[in-house]
Amino acid sequence: MQAQAVINKSDLISNLAANADGLEEHIVDEAVRLILAMMVDELVHDGRIEIRGFGSFCLHHREAREARNPRTGEKVSVGAKAVPFFKPGKALRESVNAIND
Repeated sequence: MQAQAVINKSDLISNLAANADGLEEHIVDEAVRLILAMMVDELVHDGRIEIRGFGSFCLHHREAREARNPRTGEKVSVGAKAVPFFKPGKALRESVNAIND
């Protein structure tokens, strides 16, 4: 099995700055931070984000329920919560699957 490459936010910013002629890294950093902050704000307000060809982000709402602690078997109350969900777009799915063919 091959080791997975990981790109974190600072790697993304560095790569974007290197590929964007004339843009300094601090400007790219600010742009990436603003984009991510806007995305988070939209999800916090129960919005939906669609990036054509890439995918969409939304919240899945889970109702409160009773669960069991696997160690003790004791019943535990789990509150309602919203979970961020990403659905890849068709172009992304096809690109990923083309590599695996």
